[in-house]
Amino acid sequence: HGSPIGPLHGLPISVKEHIGMKGKGLNAGFISWWDHNGEEDAHVLRILWRAGCVFYARTTQPQTLMHLETSNNLYGVTLNPFNRDLTSGGSSGGEGALLGLRGSCLGIGSDIGGSVRSPAANCGLYGFRPTSYRVPVRGWSSTMLGEEQIVAVTGPLSASLEGIKLFMRTIIAAKPWLVEPSCLPLPWKNAELEQPIARGKNLKVAMLWSDDVVRPHPPILRALKEVAQKLEKVTTIEITDWSPYNHDEAWEIIASLYFPDGAQEEINAIDASGEPWRPLSRFIIQENPHVKHLSVEEVWHWTNRREEYRRKYAEHWNQTATSIGPDGEPADMVDVILAPVGPGAAPPLDSAKYWGYTSQWNLLDYPALVFPVSKVDPEVDKVEEGYEPMNEKDAFNYRLCKLTCLVTLLRYLYANGCEDEPEVYRDAPVSLQLIGRRYEDEKVRL
Repeated sequence: HGSPIGPLHGLPISVKEHIGMKGKGLNAGFISWWDHNGEEDAHVLRILWRAGCVFYARTTQPQTLMHLETSNNLYGVTLNPFNRDLTSGGSSGGEGALLGLRGSCLGIGSDIGGSVRSPAANCGLYGFRPTSYRVPVRGWSSTMLGEEQIVAVTGPLSASLEGIKLFMRTIIAAKPWLVEPSCLPLPWKNAELEQPIARGKNLKVAMLWSDDVVRPHPPILRALKEVAQKLEKVTTIEITDWSPYNHDEAWEIIASLYFPDGAQEEINAIDASGEPWRPLSRFIIQENPHVKHLSVEEVWHWTNRREEYRRKYAEHWNQTATSIGPDGEPADMVDVILAPVGPGAAPPLDSAKYWGYTSQWNLLDYPALVFPVSKVDPEVDKVEEGYEPMNEKDAFNYRLCKLTCLVTLLRYLYANGCEDEPEVYRDAPVSLQLIGRRYEDEKVRL
């Protein structure tokens, strides 16, 4: 051509497998779908292709696409590139592992409960969950296509923040709403929203230390403290604490809306081949008390519960206002929330059972950006002895931390004798996420 094709000229991009490519397989993690093929390239891929990128790898996802890990009966288990005893996350865990190994610099995943953010956090990457209908989703393969109660989104994972920005700028500049009418006609917002400081206002960051359901593990609390201490030294940033509003209720609502058909499509897809149920498929479907076949009236009920919870959370956020705008609206509120991505660093295989730190923002449809902070240091990140769990979920995660220490100790003693302390998560990435209000995606990518 003699000149670059577009802003992504020659950039290699990896793609989660259930995002369709014409003529390529679309198994979505089910053996019975092994012979499904894409009829066309997904809309998001067509945009990136025209911008000059090169698609060179497709990556794994779990059975049902509804794990915070990546495990299926086609390819097995996708492991964490920093520690093979830990998960890479899910459901975009193939992307997480590949980028964590620096086998890719920019990848495409999807997120309905943490599926971009979990792998990004576990593998020390940047990952972005945009607000719904900003990035195209046409051309996916999954069960329950057309379900609108909890909307999945397309999002990028990258080895750099600039990769996230480049992805979003390229997609929005293509005006995807002209081809996919469900996408909202929202150009990238101006600098006043992206840079509150430019308006003479301090950036207000609220710290979510715990969701009051499951207490974060020591490495996560350390990361929150370290980031807060650094931000406090910036004169144009104000730090405050965020009080979680009924996050346990949020899980009840979203878990009731994930499978309004009682997960029948997932059950049929698994049983059609007779393949074994993966442990986390059993967890999210068979062991989930909120999975029920809902009548139309029951779908309306839970959708109204969702909308009422969103309204109350917005009111909760509005109460952080310190002034009133010219039209009586709340002003000078918290801009973003800084929060954990999960209770701890990447968990051991088949144990990522707490979704609350990511699914919370899916229910609210808030944009969230994951970024790496540090790595686990066993000499500093000690288990909190004598802690009294708040509930069964909290107890599970506390036991998980202590059990992992014990298992690692036994393995170490068997292999090496008793000379040193066990190193459970040494050098496992520790990440956090920045959350903004709905359709204020630009704020969380400062």
